[in-house]
Amino acid sequence: MNKLLTVALLLLINISDGFSESTPRPEYPRPQFERSEWINLNGTWTFQFDFGNSGKDRQLQSAEKFSKNITVPFCPESKLSGVEYTDFINQMWYQRKISIPTDWKGKKILLHFGAVDYQAEVFIDGQFIGRHIGGSSSFCMDLTRFAKAGNTHNLIVYVKDEQRSGLQTIGKQCNNFYSGGCSYTRVTGIWQTVWLEAVAPAGLKAAVIRPDIDQQQFVIEPEFYNESDGTLEVTLLDGQKTIGRKSVKCANSSTVILPVKKPKLWTPETPHLYDIIYRIKDTQGHLIDEVKSYAGMRKVHTANGLFYLNNEPYYQRLVLDQGYYPEGIWTAPTDEALKHDIELGKESGFNGARLHQKIFEERYYYWADKLGYITWGESPSWGSDVNNELAVRNFISEWSETVIRDRNHPSLVTWTPFNETWGGGPDTYVRLIQDIYHITKAIDPTRPINDASGDNHVLTDIWSVHNYTQEKDKLIDELKITEGQEPYRNSRDKKYLAVYEGQPYMLDEFGGIPWMAATDRNNSWGYGGMPKDEEAFYQRLEGQIDALIASKHVCGFCYTQLTDVEQEKNGVYYYDRRPKLDMKRIKAIFEKIPSRPAK
Repeated sequence: MNKLLTVALLLLINISDGFSESTPRPEYPRPQFERSEWINLNGTWTFQFDFGNSGKDRQLQSAEKFSKNITVPFCPESKLSGVEYTDFINQMWYQRKISIPTDWKGKKILLHFGAVDYQAEVFIDGQFIGRHIGGSSSFCMDLTRFAKAGNTHNLIVYVKDEQRSGLQTIGKQCNNFYSGGCSYTRVTGIWQTVWLEAVAPAGLKAAVIRPDIDQQQFVIEPEFYNESDGTLEVTLLDGQKTIGRKSVKCANSSTVILPVKKPKLWTPETPHLYDIIYRIKDTQGHLIDEVKSYAGMRKVHTANGLFYLNNEPYYQRLVLDQGYYPEGIWTAPTDEALKHDIELGKESGFNGARLHQKIFEERYYYWADKLGYITWGESPSWGSDVNNELAVRNFISEWSETVIRDRNHPSLVTWTPFNETWGGGPDTYVRLIQDIYHITKAIDPTRPINDASGDNHVLTDIWSVHNYTQEKDKLIDELKITEGQEPYRNSRDKKYLAVYEGQPYMLDEFGGIPWMAATDRNNSWGYGGMPKDEEAFYQRLEGQIDALIASKHVCGFCYTQLTDVEQEKNGVYYYDRRPKLDMKRIKAIFEKIPSRPAK
């Protein structure tokens, strides 16, 4: 079958499966590992709540359809799902038909989920396929033995979400019926794209990309579904120009090294990306798998109390981004909305974002890579009891999957597994922090780790603190470092915690100045009280930035926050992304601190 006919057939199949120009979130969800043969399963599914947890007794795993419709990938709490049920949902069921293209015969048939909150069990035609635990990490299930090319099958997904159990991460999802404080509307079930993919049995499963600016090369470590006598050809492109190519045997022990002469370094100011094409050929030279990817040539590390980007000190002007949307909750309504949030951040004077209490989807990182926007990856760690063995086990698996998924993105420069986490002693909290630090470093040794944002540090590469002091002089006084004394920290109990040893000192939460319309002031809040007028807002903000300028040991900040979220009204933009104030003036204030020191 020629390529044009194959594309036409896939288009017809997608249309028959409910795909059309109106399919929500139609873009390929994994742009750093993209194949051409795939089917988007977003759109209308049927569903049923299961408040009595009796669905399996009633054989719902074999149901042909359920009585209500839901629009995937939006959670049932959201407006965009068409359901908008906001009470607690401990169990629910999803259903839709899937049609497998005839020309997928002989290939692995993979079912991908961007994320399902929290536990998912998958059934095909009533047969149990597999289970995944973790509300934010992506996962894949192999349907090859159960779904046949040319056939239509019944897909059922059972979801369990026991938010109040203490056994799972929930981030900022509220444990009360109504949103309150800094906790917001809940998220249940499928909240990222679901898709099918066809892959050759000996196809490429993954590839770790390590940019090495010191040796001027990319080091790529491939992994295959099955090792073979075939050949992996890796092509490196700068725009349309091929600048490197190497072939290796299809073995998991193979390493591909691609020299890059005069590399163009990735920075927020110059976000240059190189394209990569992986091609696998069998022993007869036939192409059996092709994957498109990209990479940035950049390095991050910490030393001498500073954060370095490409071996030069770099001041991080971050903004707290919680990734909530009025109509989609955790799910952006469109791919353009993800891109727009990054554009808003840059237009406000920030060079990056701390992605707070939520694991963002890969499309967000794609736009950060493209537009030039540094990011900190953070787990939605709240809700998980650090003293409970099962909760810890659940956390470790979900976090590990996240680090593996996102470690190739050049925009991601720091891992933050926990936020304002405390409780327990050396056998619980301390041991967990140490384990997570070492596991993260084993998976990705190339990035610094901020073990617990807001202090309670145990083992960390960055010394982060939270301080919402609003007055300039008081903030300067609290942030100063006196020789022989520990600097300001948030720790509640220092008995088992680390002592500051000169790590880069970052104020990774501050500000939070509220600004809202008079009609919004009931049950709404920010830090430090509402300024009396716009000029008072600018003066307070500039005073805090001046305090950081005076605190020479502080090498980066994170301002709270990019947008309002429900009742929390301390964003520089409203929840619907409208600007609140004169954004040119806001930008000028934040940019008083340059990204790079003057030479």
